Amino acid sequence: MAYVLNGLYLLALVLLSPWLIFKACTTGKYRRGLACKFLGSAPELPAARQRIWFHGVSVGEVLLLKPLIARIRHRYPDWEVVLSTTTDAGMEVARKHYPELTHFWFPLDFTWAVRRALDRVKPTLVVLAELELWPNFIQAAKAQGALVSVVNGRLGARSHRGYRRVRWLWRRVLGQVDLFAVQTQTYAERLHDLGAEASKLFITGSIKYDGVQTTRTNFRTLQLMKFLGLEELAGLPSPLVWVVGSTQAPEESLALYIYREAKALYPSLRLVLVPRHPERFEEVARLLEQSGLPYERRSQMNSELHEVDAILLVDTLGELGAVWGLADLAFVGGSLARRGGQNMIEPAA
Repeated sequence: MAYVLNGLYLLALVLLSPWLIFKACTTGKYRRGLACKFLGSAPELPAARQRIWFHGVSVGEVLLLKPLIARIRHRYPDWEVVLSTTTDAGMEVARKHYPELTHFWFPLDFTWAVRRALDRVKPTLVVLAELELWPNFIQAAKAQGALVSVVNGRLGARSHRGYRRVRWLWRRVLGQVDLFAVQTQTYAERLHDLGAEASKLFITGSIKYDGVQTTRTNFRTLQLMKFLGLEELAGLPSPLVWVVGSTQAPEESLALYIYREAKALYPSLRLVLVPRHPERFEEVARLLEQSGLPYERRSQMNSELHEVDAILLVDTLGELGAVWGLADLAFVGGSLARRGGQNMIEPAA
């Protein structure tokens, strides 16, 4: 089965290569770490220590692991923790938020790549965030004697229907996982239907609740408030801050249209735009340029002085959690696009 999957993966790569090359040339995606992913070139680590390999596919998963990694490191100080990710944005956030850890690219699910990566990292335990299940990787991890677990597990209705068509494959994969810590009873039932053993399923709630900030007076939000000039200024009304976060096209255009209308009624209104994907930062900056509205980019601000009415484009990674704390009004992106909405836990908190 492993070699059949290799063939299917290679076929998929060939068929998708024109699109992948186009995206790599136009957005820079998929270029970084490609050789490491294809060859399984993880760092070579000594075998003497007990080691936990955490994997978060992108920014959201990497950040949600933060409280769990902190708890594990406190409870098991003799164990080494390493972290892998798949996307460019995920790697940037991993390097920023976990500078003390070893971080590397997660291998593509080819037999040679996963075996080499596992040979080099030598994990005692592999912890996969949400449901990042790759058949060849899990089989190779078990063959090397590692335990495999899933945390913050979830399985949507659409994915469940799709996986049921190849239930024979997923029954085998899920049967090799030692522990599923899932968010809800519904997710547990779907995984059990696909072949996960009931004795391995535990309902733990969402890790996203564990690390969420519930007060606006946290250090990072206060720091941003001062840096971005959103505190109350002498002689001026306190700003009414509208954060439009984790957006996808065409939500930024719609937000700008609404902002123009609302600004006439609420002169103190300030708009903070936070696109979901970093490869769209330039696209949104061009949109703001074409609008004729004053704006500033977070990445280019090197002082506290700036135009009071400027729209703020947050084109940095890992700050959205703190940015939500600035908001009097919050719009969570994906709601007007096809995705169906992003997580509302942070702005609600």
